[in-house]
Amino acid sequence: MTTPFPFTAVVGQDDLRLALLLNAVSPAVGGVLVRGEKGTAKSTAVRALSALLPEVAVVPGCRFSCDPAAPDPACPDGPHETGPGTQRPARMVELPVGASEDRLVGALDIERALAEGVKAFEPGLLADAHRGILYVDEVNLLHDHLVDLLLDAAAMGASYVEREGVSVRHAARFLLVGTMNPEEGELRPQLLDRFGLTVEVAASREPDQRVEVVRRRLAYDDEPAAFTARWADEESSVRARIIAARALLPSVRLGDGALRQIAATCAAFEVDGMRADIVMARTATALAAWAGRTDVLAEDVRQAALLALPHRRRRNPFDAPGLDENKLDDTLEEFAEQEQEQEPTQGPEDDDPGPDGPDGPGGGGGQSPEDDPDAPQGGDTAAQPEAGEGGEPQPSGTGSGEQQPVRASEPFRTKVLSVPGLGQGAAGRRSRARTEHGRTTGARRPQGALTKLHLAATVQAAAPHQLARGRAGRGLVVRRDDLRQATREGREGNLVLFVVDASGSMAARQRMSAVKGAVLSLLLDAYQRRDKVGLVTFRGSAADVALPPTSSVDAAAVRLESLPTGGRTPLAAGLLKAHDVLRVERLRDPARRALVVVVTDGRATGGPEPVALAGRAARLFAADGVASVVVDCESGPVRLGLAGQLAGELEGTAVTLDELRADSIAGLVKDVQRRAA
Repeated sequence: MTTPFPFTAVVGQDDLRLALLLNAVSPAVGGVLVRGEKGTAKSTAVRALSALLPEVAVVPGCRFSCDPAAPDPACPDGPHETGPGTQRPARMVELPVGASEDRLVGALDIERALAEGVKAFEPGLLADAHRGILYVDEVNLLHDHLVDLLLDAAAMGASYVEREGVSVRHAARFLLVGTMNPEEGELRPQLLDRFGLTVEVAASREPDQRVEVVRRRLAYDDEPAAFTARWADEESSVRARIIAARALLPSVRLGDGALRQIAATCAAFEVDGMRADIVMARTATALAAWAGRTDVLAEDVRQAALLALPHRRRRNPFDAPGLDENKLDDTLEEFAEQEQEQEPTQGPEDDDPGPDGPDGPGGGGGQSPEDDPDAPQGGDTAAQPEAGEGGEPQPSGTGSGEQQPVRASEPFRTKVLSVPGLGQGAAGRRSRARTEHGRTTGARRPQGALTKLHLAATVQAAAPHQLARGRAGRGLVVRRDDLRQATREGREGNLVLFVVDASGSMAARQRMSAVKGAVLSLLLDAYQRRDKVGLVTFRGSAADVALPPTSSVDAAAVRLESLPTGGRTPLAAGLLKAHDVLRVERLRDPARRALVVVVTDGRATGGPEPVALAGRAARLFAADGVASVVVDCESGPVRLGLAGQLAGELEGTAVTLDELRADSIAGLVKDVQRRAA
C-alpha cells in the first residue's frame, strides 16, 4: 500500500489546509472545492487528510458503514441491533472522471441475477464513501449524469437506486472534496454551490519556499516510510487537535451578534439563497472550536466569509470567483458601528478604538485591518480595471487602421444550433448522439466488449433455448450469443469553432459591440451545453488562432473582450486557418463533431481574387461534411447578401444577429443543416 505524503509536511497552502481541517472538525460544513493551477499539491493535501481523520465505528459486516450506536433502519443489509461495533479507519473514496453510473450508485448484481435467479444489489462508490471522504479530481470534467447523482446524494444525504427491477435506498453522507484546474473549464453552478468552502491555490513565488517544496518531495520519493516517520509527531498532534475540536464543537456558542454579522455579510455581497448563511455559520463555529474557544468572534466570521462566499459571488460563468476583502472589512466595520450605536451603555472611550478590540471588525483571519492612509490606494486599485479594460490592452503587431477593443453588448439567450445526424462523441447537451447514458432506445448484439447490458433483451434471447441447454435449476443458462448491448440516445458536446471577422469593415464601435455580444451569447450557450470552444480571428493580411480548442469557455470570453479590429478582410485566410484547426482536432478527438460558426458580413478583400479564394476555402468544409452556420453581421439599408452566399458555399445556414436571439420572431429555432448534395 502506498504511504501517503504527510499532511503536516505540505509547504504553505495555509487556506487549503485550514479548509480541509475545518471539514474534518465539522463535516456539516459541506466539503471543499480546491481551484488552482497544476502542480500545486491539491491532490496531495486531499489524500493526506484521510490519515488524520479519527477512526469510525461500523456495524460488522455492513456494506453501508452503519453506525452501531444509531444504525440506519432502512439499511439494505439491516436491520441492525445497537452494539459496540468495530473500529476502522475513515475511508477516502476517489471518483474517477470516467466512472459509470453503475459504479457510482451501484446496480443489480447481474452475475447473481442470471446464475441464481435472485435480485441482489451491488453497492457503488456512494456507499463506500458514507461517513468518509468522496474525492473527485478534475471535478469540472465530470460528466453531467454523474453530477446530477452527486447533487441528489449531497442534498438528501442518501442514495436512491430505482433501476432494472432494483429499488434500494441507503445513507450516503460524505465529505465532498473536489479539485480542478480552471483552465480546463468551469464547474456547473448547481454543483459549485454544493461545496461548502472554496480555496484558490497557486505555486509560491518565494525561492526559499519553492526550494523547501522540492527538498521535501525528493526526500519523500526516496524513502516514503522514513520521511513519513519524521512527521509522525506533527501528524499525531494535528489528529489529537481534530478530536479535541470535535468534542468542543457542541459547546461552541454562536450568538445573535455573530449571526447578524453573517446575515449582513451575505446580504451585502448579494449571494443567492440561504445556503451561504448556513455554511458561514457552521464554518465560524468550526473555526472557534479549532482555536479552542467556545465563543464565535468577528475574526471567525471574517475568515468564514473568505472561505464560503467567493464561489457564490459569480453572476455568470465568465465571472472569476473572488471576494473584495476591502468591502468585507467595510461591511463588518459598518455593522460594528451600528451595534455600538444601539448600545447606550458604552462610554465615549469606546468610540475610537472599536476596530482594535478583540471582537472588532478589523481583526479577521489574524490580519490587521486596513488603515485609513491605505483607503485612497484601495480606491485607485479598484478603478484601475475600468481604465485598463477601455485602453490598456495593446495587442502585438498593430497595423494601420487598428482600433482599440470595444466592450461586448449584453449577452442574450440564443437559438439552438446543433449538428445534424446522430453522433457518438463526449456527453453534453447540444446534438443528438449515441451515448453510454441517456434513454434506452433498443438493443443490439455487442460489437467488442459489452459495456451496458440490456437485461430484458438478453433474457428474451436466452429463453427459447433453456430446454435444449438442459436447464434444471432456477438460474438461467446464458451464453455469449445471448448477450445484448443496450443502445442509448442522449446529447453530446461538440467542438464549436468561432471564426470571427475583426477587419475594418466590422470596426464600427456599435457594430463590433453587437458582434461581440452575439459571440459572447454563443459562448454562454456553449458553456451550458458542455462544448469545447476555439476562436480564430482574421484581419489585416492573416488569420490567428486566438484560442486553441479548449473546455475553458471563459478563456474564450477573455480573448474576445480584448479582440482588436481594423485592416483588410482576409476571409479565405480565416477559413483556411479554421480548417487546419479542425484537421488537428480530428486527430486528437475523432468522435467529437465540430460546429463552425463564422461571424462576418461576408466581405473579402486583399490579395488577388479574394472572393473566389474564400469560396474555394469554404467548399473544403462542405467536402468534409462539417456543419456550419454564418452569422450575418451586415447592416445598413443596402445589403449585398454576401454572408448568405458564403453559407451556400459552406453548405450551411445563414442567420442574422436578430434571428440568433431565442426570443426573436424572425423564425423558428434553426438547426445547422447541410444542403443535400
